Amino acid sequence: MKLFKSAALTAVLVLITSVLIAPMPAQAHGVSMFPGARTFLCWQDGLRENGQILPYNPACAAAVNQSGATPLYNWFAVLRSDGAGRTSGFIPDGQLCSGGTGGPYDFSSYNAVRSDWPLTHLTSGASIQMRHSNWAEHPGSFNYYITKNGWNANGALKWSDLESFGSATNPPKTGGAGGLNYYYWNAQLPSGKSGRHIIYTHWIRSDSNENFYSCSDVVFDGGNGQVTGVGPGGSTPDPSVTPTVTPTVTPTVTPTPTGACTATWKATNTGWAGHFQGEVTVKNTSTSSLNGWTVKWTYSGGQGFDGSPWNGVLSGQPPNVAVKNATYNGQLGSNASTAFGFNATGSIPSPAPTLTCTSP
Repeated sequence: MKLFKSAALTAVLVLITSVLIAPMPAQAHGVSMFPGARTFLCWQDGLRENGQILPYNPACAAAVNQSGATPLYNWFAVLRSDGAGRTSGFIPDGQLCSGGTGGPYDFSSYNAVRSDWPLTHLTSGASIQMRHSNWAEHPGSFNYYITKNGWNANGALKWSDLESFGSATNPPKTGGAGGLNYYYWNAQLPSGKSGRHIIYTHWIRSDSNENFYSCSDVVFDGGNGQVTGVGPGGSTPDPSVTPTVTPTVTPTVTPTPTGACTATWKATNTGWAGHFQGEVTVKNTSTSSLNGWTVKWTYSGGQGFDGSPWNGVLSGQPPNVAVKNATYNGQLGSNASTAFGFNATGSIPSPAPTLTCTSP
């Protein structure tokens, strides 16, 4: 999965390459990060290493085609400065996901009635940790709703489609404002839910009239927080993964002499103390097809994992790490490659660990 670049770095690259003008982010906003709001997951889906936003997901692509990439560079800015806690009658039916039309950016394309928005897979009645961006910190309450059983998924979202299932006031946060820190609290999902639904989160500031709005597309199918419809493979990390908004890439290549494959390590300095994100590329160096692979390395600095890897399965815990292929990327033709990524705790290993790649 591609590592994320900051909007500031994007702007510099754009001036050099004349490819795209990436606006600097605003300072006082936030949307739901888990379950992921449409704007947050479309931002994840589309952001490339060079800073451009080029969505893979068709719903996200249609939204960008309609309103441009600027809203996604400000994915956290679905807001109304005059919200004042108002709901039905203030935010019109059919415009809930954009918070109406009075905000600083045009999010109207994210109201589109489609079945292919990025989707979070959940289990009815389960307890989850809800996470909401604190791009800027404000006291207040988070009121969250879910679509009623029998709602019309093929029609515009209306207030009458929603029922409340909880709220949280001044919840704790993972860190200071900015980046991908977030407020978090536990919530009990309603029982008796199945199929597709929308979770709607309304953040009401208590120190001003500014309010924030999030539409999160979910499906109750026994899932445990997996997200589909994001990235070239159609999936994204589990909810414990928090990709960074301000990385500086520092690649270190470690070829592997063992077996029929090689593994290449790439680490990124996120600017988030005590955490980093990494990516390992696996390549079939043999003249025949590869049917499964395992990459191993040893940490010497106490590093660990912050959540599960994506596009790989953790089969050996730190310090002696082992990651096997996922079910869909184990077969590689000659010279073909794939990659898995992860969020980690601790400092970036220096020197980089020696990776070994083996195949059955």
